[in-house]
Amino acid sequence: MGLPVVTIVGRPNVGKSSLLNCLAGRRISIVDATPGVTRDRVSTTIAVGEGETARYVELVDTGGMGVEDTDHLTDHVENQIAYAIHQATLVLFVVDAREGIVPLDNLVAEKLRHVDAPVLLVANKVDQAGVLAETGEFYALGFGDPAEISAAHNEGMTDLLERMQAMLTEAPLHTRRPEALKLAIVGKRNAGKSTLINALAGEDRVIVSETPGTTRDSVDVTVDIEGRRVTLIDTAGLRRNKSLANDVEFYSQHRAMRSVRRADVVAMVIDASVRVSKVDKNLAGIIAEEFKPVVIVVNKWDLARNIASPEDYAEYFAKEFPELSYAPISMTTAREGVNVHQTVQLATQLYAQASYRVQTSELNEAMEQILAKRGPSHKGGTRPPKLYYASQVATNPPTIVCFVNDVRSFDQSYQRFLVNQFREYLPYPEVPIRLILRPRRRAT
Repeated sequence: MGLPVVTIVGRPNVGKSSLLNCLAGRRISIVDATPGVTRDRVSTTIAVGEGETARYVELVDTGGMGVEDTDHLTDHVENQIAYAIHQATLVLFVVDAREGIVPLDNLVAEKLRHVDAPVLLVANKVDQAGVLAETGEFYALGFGDPAEISAAHNEGMTDLLERMQAMLTEAPLHTRRPEALKLAIVGKRNAGKSTLINALAGEDRVIVSETPGTTRDSVDVTVDIEGRRVTLIDTAGLRRNKSLANDVEFYSQHRAMRSVRRADVVAMVIDASVRVSKVDKNLAGIIAEEFKPVVIVVNKWDLARNIASPEDYAEYFAKEFPELSYAPISMTTAREGVNVHQTVQLATQLYAQASYRVQTSELNEAMEQILAKRGPSHKGGTRPPKLYYASQVATNPPTIVCFVNDVRSFDQSYQRFLVNQFREYLPYPEVPIRLILRPRRRAT
């Protein structure tokens, strides 16, 4: 049974994204004075209430109703809003208390009178003298007494949450935050990330357009795929920093990078019809630096299958992305749904690998075999290097500490050799391994 859906709607610039961020307790939606920044449905899971009476819901931010999109995506944005309202268990209708009722508010109100879900009117920006007394005019919209808040200053949230809880009493009760595999879908512009999301979700969950840069926010889409709950994180298409046009694009890039950090597994989408770019290489470096399990997703495979084989791509990527030499490759055509579910299965297997903890005895048995194959070389000016024993201290990523006599005696080449050998001897063949060298403490 899915979580109850609480959908935030309203005209542009009334503070919908600020409200989502405030209720979530962290920045999720991009907040900017530019109308129409939010295009897709941006969602997160929050708790409504406290203690044993708290219930979890999916909170959904939507684009501004009635906005004219600069990239001619108005119909797409309106479709996303309509779908979010259709799914809603509760609708939060946000208005601007400073500006009062404007014609677009009446337009939103008219649309909401025909929905099945209850509507809670929220008067935002009540944070200056005189505004409180003026919210009475919003009764004319026909949704009763507005909840008076200031999302920017975190005021009025307790009352708002109490009213939300009261209106959700008939909704299915979920008292635990559902765990889901977080899979970040990243790549450069127009690689097919949003198409892949929609193919996995089985619906037009995010806007797909030939216009580069359609996705601005990191959009979380939680779906059940063959019995596994997965949160797909659609991110803004990456581009070279010097090409960023405005603040919105800058924060979109930043949000995409943060999505990599909070993901359990990353799907790096490569356009099969074009050569690997500098943006792709930079992204591979970021993923490697974050020690994230990654699937290299070769999308638009239908355009390249008669030109090159999967083996050709494997050899090509080994040269272009040497830091991701361990990563598996998935050939997909997201537009037709080809191999998309198998890609998620692969990501699930990678997460299981990265979550496994080996026994210390197994690890040190592997260490003995590795040392028998090749020990560390002794270079002039350093102490003869010695490896005493190893211990796994963490998972996600698997983190192995090797206790040695002198850390300085182990060069980068031998450390890479150790990691590659651990990947061969231990159950981590396709995930990154973090290696830490520490001097063994002497007994005192």
